[in-house]
Amino acid sequence: MRCDRFMRSGLALAVALATACGGRLAAPPDDLVGTWGGENAGVVVTEAAAHVHIGCTLGDTSGPILLAVDGTFDVAGSYNVDAYPVDRGILHPARFTGRVVGRQMTLTVTLTDTTLQLGPAVLTFGREPEMGTCPICRED
Repeated sequence: MRCDRFMRSGLALAVALATACGGRLAAPPDDLVGTWGGENAGVVVTEAAAHVHIGCTLGDTSGPILLAVDGTFDVAGSYNVDAYPVDRGILHPARFTGRVVGRQMTLTVTLTDTTLQLGPAVLTFGREPEMGTCPICRED
């Protein structure tokens, strides 16, 4: 918890310095939990992990999304690029990287065994994902 307090203090200092210098810095939100949606992309974030859809693909982080002071993140997980229309059940190790600024997240998924990249996807907190013909998992 001391590290978390340090990160929050650093974030507050960065915001204060940017404001004092006349710059505008949109701080990342304290709590990412909820639905983030965009065009052909969606992320459902819980306190413990995140479930991601980009197009007709899907994956999960292996832990929570923790933001650095500048709003960036890098989380390990697994990803299924063959989820729809016929799920072959092949999971690839993946890195979920990106940045959160205000209510907007930019997300890229990189399969670490093939270097295939999905994204970057731009998502907005509280927006419904627009998946077209691809299904998305929803939290009830």
